[in-house]
Amino acid sequence: MSQAFFVQFAASAAAIAVLVALAAWAKIAKPMTPLTDARAASLLAEEFPGRPIDRIWVAVDGRGALAKSGAAALVLCEVGDGYVARHIPWTQAVASSFRDGVVRLDLSDVAAPVARLALQNWPPAPGSDHDRRAA
Repeated sequence: MSQAFFVQFAASAAAIAVLVALAAWAKIAKPMTPLTDARAASLLAEEFPGRPIDRIWVAVDGRGALAKSGAAALVLCEVGDGYVARHIPWTQAVASSFRDGVVRLDLSDVAAPVARLALQNWPPAPGSDHDRRAA
């Protein structure tokens, strides 16, 4: 084998290593800051303009939120490096299963089939405002 072959082979291997390193670096997601009441309300207002928010519950870990808007429940849940916003009937949200501090909301969506929110208690007592934020 000639010296040119080894030079070309080494250059190709170096180029592949650079491309693999670039792909690995590009997949590193930025850590997201936990949701607050204000940030959740802002995201919900952006996704559902004109819908009034009656109450909002932010997950204990800050990875999602649930809001009551009339007869609808507005759901924010973390997916990848962003949030997904969906709406479901309020009665469905209240009837969702709650185990070990996590409420499981069936969103019936291919892209985000289930939302899991860590809340202190669920369902909320009717008319109680002391648990406006679940953190």
